[in-house]
Amino acid sequence: MQNIIDAWFVQGMIKATSDAWLKGWDERNGGNLTLRLDADDIAPWRASFHAHPRYISLSQPMPDLAGIPFIVTGSGKFFRNVQLSPAANLGIVQIDNDGAGYHILWGLENDAVPTSELPAHFLSHCARMKASGGKDRVIMHCHATNLIALTYVLENNSDIFTRKLWEGSTECLVVFPEGVGILPWMVPGTDEIGAATALEMEKRALVLWPFHGVFGSGPTLDEAFGLIDTAEKSAEVLVKVISMGGMKQTISREQLIALAQRFGVTPLQSALDC
Repeated sequence: MQNIIDAWFVQGMIKATSDAWLKGWDERNGGNLTLRLDADDIAPWRASFHAHPRYISLSQPMPDLAGIPFIVTGSGKFFRNVQLSPAANLGIVQIDNDGAGYHILWGLENDAVPTSELPAHFLSHCARMKASGGKDRVIMHCHATNLIALTYVLENNSDIFTRKLWEGSTECLVVFPEGVGILPWMVPGTDEIGAATALEMEKRALVLWPFHGVFGSGPTLDEAFGLIDTAEKSAEVLVKVISMGGMKQTISREQLIALAQRFGVTPLQSALDC
């Protein structure tokens, strides 16, 4: 019998969590990751599922996700340990038919449960499914060091933050022309921060939680990871530039417009104008 650990989605989660830990984005049990699957993805592995799947109610119903399976990281689990014991640190869950809760089909051994940020993830999945026409399948939350650092020194305004990140690395405008959203500081793990994040996710795939971390979305694990990685690289450049006394020159508004035209993207106008 094939081992479910060899499934593309388990291997993908192992790689993404390991890469994020090696980047220094996910200390201890920081960060969480969810990937939306299809029934066809999990069908070949049903022999590996729990004989009696546990059922957990959601704090609010998610009818838009009814019947959909996800692979998720566990609450209190360390990204660095996913590669060592996937079944203890990951789980496949499936939303029930009315969206009121989910069954744990595989993994999350020893009564482990999904990440405490699951409400934020599910609400963001709903938002990105609509915004992307169903293409976006991944929600990744991590503690990207330099992006967090910038929230302490830049005005926490979406237009200003977006413009600075575009200036920090030429590829940023091409990778996230719709900009980055920023929330006020909120208590993590609540329905309130989940709803606020999802509202931003209706407009863009990258959202900052000041003094905490970042949420990123994409159609694949690589693309969601790459989105955050691109923004974090720009943030690293900006942290160094600010530490060296600030910008003496930068990419101009006209150059940003030319860049957008060259790559056929429409940049956030309010960020261009700020």
